[in-house]
Amino acid sequence: MIAEIDDSDQLSNSNSDGHKSNSFDVVVVGGGPAGAAVGVFTARYGLDTLIFDRGNSSLQRCAFLENFLGFPAGIDIETFYALMHDHAMEMGCAVRSSLVETVERADSGGFRVTTQGGDTVDTVRVVAATRYGGEYLHELDEANEMFETHRKGGDKRELFDRDYPDHDGRTPTDGLYIASPTASVELQALSSAGHGARVARAVVEDVRRERGFPEGLSGYRDWIRREGHSPNTESLRDKLRVKIDRDVPDDTDLSAESLAELREREIDRRLDRYLSADEIQRRTERSHDRLLEHIDDDRILAAAREIRAQRRSN
Repeated sequence: MIAEIDDSDQLSNSNSDGHKSNSFDVVVVGGGPAGAAVGVFTARYGLDTLIFDRGNSSLQRCAFLENFLGFPAGIDIETFYALMHDHAMEMGCAVRSSLVETVERADSGGFRVTTQGGDTVDTVRVVAATRYGGEYLHELDEANEMFETHRKGGDKRELFDRDYPDHDGRTPTDGLYIASPTASVELQALSSAGHGARVARAVVEDVRRERGFPEGLSGYRDWIRREGHSPNTESLRDKLRVKIDRDVPDDTDLSAESLAELREREIDRRLDRYLSADEIQRRTERSHDRLLEHIDDDRILAAAREIRAQRRSN
């Protein structure tokens, strides 16, 4: 697991080979439900992802969360926030507690993100996921399209135009995506998380297109299936070849050789999503153990005593 990085730590991204870098594939600004959901999906695809979270998400204004699926009696905000970040880090995200001050174009064509403390990171893509504000994007607004003027009384304010992104979070600024604020999502934690996942899928699909995957093959679903739901591997591979060949347009610019290479790579990825019964059981046990880490020890001990008493009475 990648530990959460505090303001005092040097920002670095540890790749599998131990290389330290100030460069990421994706930087997410905002670590609430939308931003954490983005990070989970992009990191699971293998994109080096950094989430900046200052801890002032609008969710922090909620007293108690009672309408997020999976928590029958609701959940306190502190535990829910910890679960979100733990999930993102478990998937491979780095999470840093810093306020992003500016996002601007880098000489490389990507973006340079600067924090209030003066630290900088470079990234290919930025996902904004902050319900309040958006001032850090002003440097990118060369066409004066991102912000609109609001007047209240004698005051005038420049606010982010919530209609700037499309329904998938894409914007006219290449490489910039908006998970929040946006006009298409209600102000609920559950819908915000769902929209974050939608925006993340758009990011991944755009990456796949840039890597050569044609239409019909660039779509992305993060779905794990049981081995029992499929025939033998070779039979399934043949079926996937037929399906992919059917989905890819005839007028693709790819050579037959390149298309075949991408097709087999995609088939390998999909086949890796099938789990045996033993692996499902292993992951189930580990997931339960990880959840216990977020439950107060006294509550666990009390529940254990109650379970022991019930078993003795039976």
